[in-house]
Amino acid sequence: MTRPDVPSDRGVLRPESLPEFHRLPAIGATADLVRWFWICRWQLPTGRVSRQEVIGFGALNLVVQHDHVVVAGATTRISHRDLAGTGCAVGALLRPAAAGALPIRPAEHLDTVTVVSAPDLHAAVSTEMTTGMGSPPDPAAAAETVGRWLRARASLTDEALLANRAVTALESDPALIRVDQSAELFGISERTLQRLTAKYVGLSPAALIRRRRLQEAAHRVRTRPDESLAEIAAELGYTDHAHMTRDFASVLGFTPSRYRAGG
Repeated sequence: MTRPDVPSDRGVLRPESLPEFHRLPAIGATADLVRWFWICRWQLPTGRVSRQEVIGFGALNLVVQHDHVVVAGATTRISHRDLAGTGCAVGALLRPAAAGALPIRPAEHLDTVTVVSAPDLHAAVSTEMTTGMGSPPDPAAAAETVGRWLRARASLTDEALLANRAVTALESDPALIRVDQSAELFGISERTLQRLTAKYVGLSPAALIRRRRLQEAAHRVRTRPDESLAEIAAELGYTDHAHMTRDFASVLGFTPSRYRAGG
């Protein structure tokens, strides 16, 4: 479930340009497999394209689209999707433990979108999200359908649940700024922690820490216009403003100043 102190639009670079977008919490047994569900619906004028840019979480996404089901691997850089016409997508931001339910290896699918064969899932979700006979779409029912599909295929081993806890800490605890701190927190070696995140997410622990810090930096740059970039960098543990700027440029392709200016 989404931590209460994590903004609902964290990772979304330009939330003001989003079409209809909702996040629904994962509840019950599904919460061990899904962080949250996201539902996006759009209806754009002919010829208009809406580009959605994201600093993705260190996680896989299972997405039911209008034509097929895909798994989007964890990303190492800014990612985007261009929306046009009319459509919808129902996605699940997965916890590490859900990786075993999917026919891929996370480390082999970084920055990759892979079509998976799941006709039963596609048909069921499409039914819930298609307006017809006067009935509106039912996002909650669609999310439950995705959760049920995952629960039937996942194996919640002790190792998988440890991967859940470790990745949650790496992505949400601002006190964790080094890999050795994270390993010590769970009483495991750095090598074991590195193996866990590679197996269940595809990224290293250090990459997950950097991603969390970059997401938070982008959110503050956008939402705190009166706070200097140097202050933001210091609060988030960057060595200096230049360090934060290099991180922005290497992953996003633009500087914090340009982002704040809307460029």
